[in-house]
Amino acid sequence: NIDPMYQYSLTWFINLFIRGIEEAPKSSSVAERGQHLNEYFTYSLYVNICRSLFERHKLMFSLLLTIKILQNKNAIDSKEWRFLLAGPTSSDLTMENPAPAWLTDKSWVEVLNLSSLRTFAGFANHFIDELPTYKALFDSNNAHDMPLAEPWNSKLNTFQKLLFLRCIRPDKVGMAIQGFVTEHLGQRFIEPPPFDLATCFRESAPATPLIFVLSPGADPMADLLKLADEMKFTKKFEKVSLGQGQGPKAEKLLEAGMDRGIWVCLQNCHLAVSWMPTLERICEQLSPDNTNPQFRLWLTSYPSPHFPVSVLQNGVKMTNDPPKGLRANLLGSYYSDPVNDPNFFDGCSRPPEFKKLLFGLCFFHAFVQERLKFGPLGWNVPYQFSQPDFVISVRQLQMFLNEFTDTMPLKALKYLTGECNYGGRVTDAHDRRTLMSILDVFYCDDVFDDKYRFSPSGMYYAPPDGEYESYVHFIKSLPITAEPEVFGLHANADITKDQQETDMTLDSILATQGSASASGAHSRDEVLAEVAADIQKRVPPPFDIEAARYKYPVDYYESMNTVLCQELVRFNRLIEVIH
Repeated sequence: NIDPMYQYSLTWFINLFIRGIEEAPKSSSVAERGQHLNEYFTYSLYVNICRSLFERHKLMFSLLLTIKILQNKNAIDSKEWRFLLAGPTSSDLTMENPAPAWLTDKSWVEVLNLSSLRTFAGFANHFIDELPTYKALFDSNNAHDMPLAEPWNSKLNTFQKLLFLRCIRPDKVGMAIQGFVTEHLGQRFIEPPPFDLATCFRESAPATPLIFVLSPGADPMADLLKLADEMKFTKKFEKVSLGQGQGPKAEKLLEAGMDRGIWVCLQNCHLAVSWMPTLERICEQLSPDNTNPQFRLWLTSYPSPHFPVSVLQNGVKMTNDPPKGLRANLLGSYYSDPVNDPNFFDGCSRPPEFKKLLFGLCFFHAFVQERLKFGPLGWNVPYQFSQPDFVISVRQLQMFLNEFTDTMPLKALKYLTGECNYGGRVTDAHDRRTLMSILDVFYCDDVFDDKYRFSPSGMYYAPPDGEYESYVHFIKSLPITAEPEVFGLHANADITKDQQETDMTLDSILATQGSASASGAHSRDEVLAEVAADIQKRVPPPFDIEAARYKYPVDYYESMNTVLCQELVRFNRLIEVIH
């Protein structure tokens, strides 16, 4: 319901569970062993699912995982869960809006509906009595951290406060969800692990395809070729880009790979829809008995409903889209090739300057990608800045510093990075000027001063010269979510972006609920039926056309009477369809 590539089989789940039993910490106490198993398997499931999800869906999965665990403990009320996902089922304004100057009627209706839940009985009257407190919460940039007025702040748990936040500040629900997941499962469940191709390879087998789920701007081939080089498979690696007439060639390559034990990569499977049944048949025939132990099948595809379900369910799926958030993006850059290579990181003849400019370049890469999430406020045209842009810029940075030992070639680096590598895909003149202005913040003489800061808050700066681990440690100390001021934007720039993320998360979860739901929760169909019944109850009966013609007869001086009756006829048709 969310993405056609999100398919997992029971066999895959059982194998993951068995591996969890084998790898979880041992204990002589049954209770302690059970706790170890629960904690280890829950995180193992999170990591294995997360690497196959796009960044925009990872927090949604963390929330679902937390909710399922709490539902199993009967700690989540089904009606409250339904309210969080679907909102109010009635739009009747039973009480007058107490603060129309800042509170919209839509929000007030949601508060009234919230008060109809058993736990929130009487909350609407309390809200009216404590208007100044909730006005301050409404105006706050950190509404998700603000306490409610007592006694409700003590009375409600973290999950129930999500419901209230949904009514007043829905744009902050995403931040509050992070806090909710952290409280129950720990912070590691909102920090997806970085992309690690070597780990995915270790968990694969000759009969298990490895599937790259592509996103715009992502190209996993560089990582794959690097892994092949590390595993001494460069000469035993074959690839073919699927398309018209490439099916027979791919089939012969697979047969040779299974026999000789080579790696075969089939690129762009989404372009060969007619050949997908053949791929499914070949994958079903893969087994340890008829396949060389060194054989691996690598597949790349954009999300496609035509991709074979059986291959998806039993394969090792991976995504490699840019990490979500400034901190995660910085970490991703430091964990990626070539920055994570000690020979590269320590291979510059001017280490202090190189490490300062390298951090600045990583920050710039994260900066330009994160601005995309602000829509037209970030860039006039949404550009897909990608990892290859970063890699070529990093290599040029080291090369120029090694060659120019007496001077700092900032002008040349700015031109290559801003005008060529990143600017080559920028088509709008104002965006190009913005890009170069941003780069000036990071590629400048001041960056070598330890007191120089990248943002007004002073929180972001290039750390002093140190080892690789010291930079990773510094990045991990940064906030998970960056404020808009880092990107040179007003605090209100977050509102639209966060609102869209909240709507996408809740709508996606609602789509997963299906036509049936456990623990007495209302299914999506039941919620829709309630909304439809509420709308039908408030729709008036058809107008009496004869009475209208009698009251507003056709008259030479009242030409609009004719139009009125014609409009009533058409409106009646609409009302009849609704009824």
